[in-house]
Amino acid sequence: MEKAMANMSNLQMELLRLYGNNLSEETLKEVKEVLARYFAERASDEMDKVWKEKGLTAKDMTAWANAHDRSENRPRH
Repeated sequence: MEKAMANMSNLQMELLRLYGNNLSEETLKEVKEVLARYFAERASDEMDKVWKEKGLTAKDMTAWANAHDRSENRPRH
């Protein structure tokens, strides 16, 4: 058990301390949604920061979305 805990992140350890008891499925789902929303917002904020630093625009995103990059190194299925 100690070895398993040594491999855990600080977030995992904190969640174990907070939620040492079983939660209802509904509460578990709510906690997962809160965590997912939190990390999605952080990722979005970081992307906004990168876009601003690089001076990217919606036009750039549209160009990337419509690009048809094909790499000869890509495996074929």
